[in-house]
Amino acid sequence: MNRIIFFFILLFSINLNAQKIYSVEYSSQADVKVYVSEYESRADLIVCKVNYASQSGNNDGKWCFVDYSSRADKKIFFVKYESQADVIISFTEYKSRSGWKKKDKIHFFY
Repeated sequence: MNRIIFFFILLFSINLNAQKIYSVEYSSQADVKVYVSEYESRADLIVCKVNYASQSGNNDGKWCFVDYSSRADKKIFFVKYESQADVIISFTEYKSRSGWKKKDKIHFFY
């Protein structure tokens, strides 16, 4: 019995640490509206796309885009204008550069 409880606790905690993202077609389906800035200086969050969920972080800017909304921790919608966004992001190629620059919007991804 203890093994089963331990297994479920472990499984639940693993899912909480992953930052799995799904991009939706309509803003009404999204948990968070995101604008992509070309400049890191304007961004609230610097994002590095990773290939596997095991590489994604715990709300630290390492995102794994998943194919199904049911597998995502957060559903996002990419807006055309900065004024429409909840969070402004900028993409980077380097994991070490990812992370929050302005922590006042960190709650959107918990």
